[in-house]
Amino acid sequence: MFELLKDAFHLLSDIRGLIQWGGMLLVCGIVFVETGLFVGFFLPGDSLLVTAGVFAAAGHLRLSLLLFLVAFCAIAGDQLGYWIGRRAGQALYKREDSLLFKKRHLQRANEFYSRYGGKTVVLARFVPIVRTFMSPVAGAARMNYRQFFSYDVFGGFLWVWSMVLIGYSLGSAVPNVEKKIHIVIAVVIFLSILPAVFEVIRQRNHKADAASTNESITKNV
Repeated sequence: MFELLKDAFHLLSDIRGLIQWGGMLLVCGIVFVETGLFVGFFLPGDSLLVTAGVFAAAGHLRLSLLLFLVAFCAIAGDQLGYWIGRRAGQALYKREDSLLFKKRHLQRANEFYSRYGGKTVVLARFVPIVRTFMSPVAGAARMNYRQFFSYDVFGGFLWVWSMVLIGYSLGSAVPNVEKKIHIVIAVVIFLSILPAVFEVIRQRNHKADAASTNESITKNV
C-alpha cells in the first residue's frame, strides 16, 4: 500500500512526465477531478496549467483546444461539486476524516465563502485546496444557482486562460524553457501557496490582537 502511494505521488509530482504521457486528455481529466471531486485537493492545478502552456508554446499541445477544453472541464467539475454539496448539505460537515478527505479543508473553504460571498467562486480558483472544496460549500450554502454558474464560468475561464497563457508566454519568450520546467513549476507552486501563508499570518495577528485587547480590558476592570 505504501509503495503504491509512493509511486502515485511520484507520478503526480512529475508534471512534465504527466503531460508527455497523457497529453491533452490527462490535463482535462486532472482539472476536472481537482475541481469536482474531494479527492482532487492534492492535484497540481496551477503548475499543471502553466506547464501545459509551456508545452503548447513548444508545439506539443494545441493552444486553442487547451484553452477551451480545459476551461470547460474546470467549469464542469465545479458544477458536479456544487450539486454534490446541494444534495449532501450539512452531512458533508459530519463526515469523518479519511485518507482522501479532510474536514479542515472543507471548513477552510466555508470560512473563505463566509468572508467573500459569491466572489469566492472566482477567487478560490487561485487558492489550492480551497478551489476543490469551494463548489460543494456553495451548494451546501444554497447559493443561487444562476449566480453560482455565472461566477463559475467567469472564474473558470479566468483561471485556466491566465495560467495557460503565462506558461505559453514563457515558452515563447524564453528559449528551451521546457528543459528548465522544474524551476518554473517551483516558482508557480511558491506563488500559489502565498495566499495561504498570508491568511495564516493574518489569523495569527488577529488572534494576538484579540488576546491583547482582552488582557487590556481585564486589567482595566
